[in-house]
Amino acid sequence: MSTYIFGHTNPDSDSIIGAISLAYLKNQLGEDCVATRQGNISAETQFILNKFGGQTPELKTSYAGENVYIVDFSDKAQAPKDIMEATILGIYDHHKLGDLTTNTPLECWIRPIGCSNTVIKEAYDYYGVEIPKDIAGMMLCAILSDTVIFKSPTCTKIDTKAAKELAKIAEIEDYKDLGMEMFIVKSAVAGATSRDLITRDYKEFDMGSSRIGVGQLEVVDLNVFDNIKNDLFKDMRKLKQESGLHSTILLLTDIIKEGSQLLIVSDDESKIENAFDVKLENSQIWLDGVLSRKKQIIPFLQPQFQ
Repeated sequence: MSTYIFGHTNPDSDSIIGAISLAYLKNQLGEDCVATRQGNISAETQFILNKFGGQTPELKTSYAGENVYIVDFSDKAQAPKDIMEATILGIYDHHKLGDLTTNTPLECWIRPIGCSNTVIKEAYDYYGVEIPKDIAGMMLCAILSDTVIFKSPTCTKIDTKAAKELAKIAEIEDYKDLGMEMFIVKSAVAGATSRDLITRDYKEFDMGSSRIGVGQLEVVDLNVFDNIKNDLFKDMRKLKQESGLHSTILLLTDIIKEGSQLLIVSDDESKIENAFDVKLENSQIWLDGVLSRKKQIIPFLQPQFQ
């Protein structure tokens, strides 16, 4: 029986490439593993797969009775609904420890670094397994994406070291240029619906008795949102109501200016104001230097709801 490997519900490049890279490692170690995904892949991820000849993992949303490894999350809110009916063999992640529990011991690689694929790179090194050129290229892109080309405060020396080693394997000389090419693809908004944009990189978090939805769009120029901001707000209100959320927040992150504009729809805006010691204006605020949802948004919001 195959073991399935997958990332969070709304997969980003790190979770998709993480499933692929970990599946290859586990197969080399003698386990029968298959990379899967819980949702649609982004334009950025498709760019990475196309560039390095990667295959899109199969879509699978039910895992009851299966053995699984999970990548890039450990929260029930980001897991398939029947995750507690599966046997979790291991977790490879770089976020805070979530609320998933297991009935049996498991392999657990959770590191306070910038990317799950950096964690998986460490596992390759630990087991002495050679990384193929195509997988190295995809892992490099995942690191560039998650660390915002090393600008994110989540980025560590371990991530930059892993990226350099992966670039060498993949025979990529200027990997920062590759990162910018990737972010230009990621910045494209033409033809996308408001819901597509809001949920392109979107996660929900349980905070006390409240549930918060936080999306993030990383672009090279915030001007791309000038004519669609009202539509984004309208659909954020709709998503909030549909999902029974206390707040819906969308980070519009400018990787060149290195900051984020937050769009906020909330039952109580004062909680967001208190979290960041700011005063909202038209349900918006610019946060200079904020690039990371994981490190610079969620830890500040959580205390306001607990």
